[in-house]
Amino acid sequence: MRMWSRRSRALASGLAAAVGIGVMSGCAAQDNGKPDNKITVWSLENLTDRVEATKKTVAAFEKESGVKVNLVGVDEGQLPQLIMSAAAAGTLPDVIGGIPLAPVWQMYSNGLLNTDATKKIVDDLGSGTFNGNALKLTGDGATRLGVPSDAWMQILVYRKDLFAKAGLAAPDSYDAMLKAARKLNSGGTSGISLSTDPSDVFTQQSFEDLALANGCELADAKGDVTLDSPQCDRAFDAYDRLAGDYGAPGTQTVDTTRAVYFAGRSSMIVWSTFLLDELAGLRGDALPSCAQCKKDPQYLSDNSGIVTALSGPDAAKPAQFGEISSWVVTKTAETAASEKFIEYMMGDGYQGWFGMAPEGKIPVRAGTADDPQKYLKAWRASDMGVDTKKSMEEVFSPQLLDELAAGVSNMKRWGITQGQGALVGATIGELPIPKAVGDMTTGQTSPQEAAEEADEEVASLQKSLQ
Repeated sequence: MRMWSRRSRALASGLAAAVGIGVMSGCAAQDNGKPDNKITVWSLENLTDRVEATKKTVAAFEKESGVKVNLVGVDEGQLPQLIMSAAAAGTLPDVIGGIPLAPVWQMYSNGLLNTDATKKIVDDLGSGTFNGNALKLTGDGATRLGVPSDAWMQILVYRKDLFAKAGLAAPDSYDAMLKAARKLNSGGTSGISLSTDPSDVFTQQSFEDLALANGCELADAKGDVTLDSPQCDRAFDAYDRLAGDYGAPGTQTVDTTRAVYFAGRSSMIVWSTFLLDELAGLRGDALPSCAQCKKDPQYLSDNSGIVTALSGPDAAKPAQFGEISSWVVTKTAETAASEKFIEYMMGDGYQGWFGMAPEGKIPVRAGTADDPQKYLKAWRASDMGVDTKKSMEEVFSPQLLDELAAGVSNMKRWGITQGQGALVGATIGELPIPKAVGDMTTGQTSPQEAAEEADEEVASLQKSLQ
């Protein structure tokens, strides 16, 4: 599994440091000479099984197109340094795949992207075949930063058997979550598994999920930081009550939150869709360990409900946090060959790409003009798991799969649509919000003080970027 939460400090702060190098070398080396029909592709899907799967798709492309592809698996934590070094040396790759929103926006800000090429690709494939929200998040107005390929989303998973026994409604709102966490926080079972680790961006992702649900934004349309707004004050307060009063004891991390829920010692968990294959008992290295799970590996899956979008009292409609991965063409790329490659990966090779981990790679291109639902239908039938394979539709209900697919349209992100992509990357690098959450949930500060602390730190980061 590619750990979705590793949007590391290095990834953001390293790219932010590349501004001076990136703009100069990216523009100076735009023409590398006569096209040779050879391209270098960096892929952030660098786990061994995913690299092998990608190689098969690449081999098919090479045979069909005559383009030679040098595929390089890149670790997210090393990406910023690699980009800096390559930009300085004039040896940027032609294409990068599986790249999240924040580094896409930072590369764009640094002048390292060929946005004309990505616009042509989307136009050739048909912009109407892509999810509109995915296009919005990966574009700057009419400028097409990248070609969105797939998404994962933050979800709330809950013990529907315990909820039914207690007569509780699904936890799809602040009030319902708090009521359930309070009632079910007893007998060795915590109300919720929610991250409080001040040194992990997973905490920021978890908080942003709840914050967006209440209309709490990182910045407003003018670009002013707004983490001390009434909506954010309420979000910090709800998070504090959930994690501090009803959460598992001690600092909770990406690993411990999952472990507590899998052990049957938590009533709810906020995690990503990458949890789904593990929840179904399909990964030997992350099996559910509850008492009932020993006899029935799918016990926890069968007795878990899933909420895709949450709502807070101050928001007009539900929302959820998620991440979109994209293909980008760099400023120095061999354009024609790069365009052919990405069009193939979003066409004939698309099922192989999202099929590597369908629980965390929800296609944002639904189909083609001739078959509008082609890829969504293939995604539903895709096998998930590592040690045991089962299709998505074999394990999960049609309703849930519908909600996951539709969730891309509900997905929101702090700062992106307000033109604050570089600031988002900086917060991921410096982690002021997880630090504020950590101070709050350990009783060092109040929710209001945490909101003020986060607002001041993010505003300071914003000034440093100007």
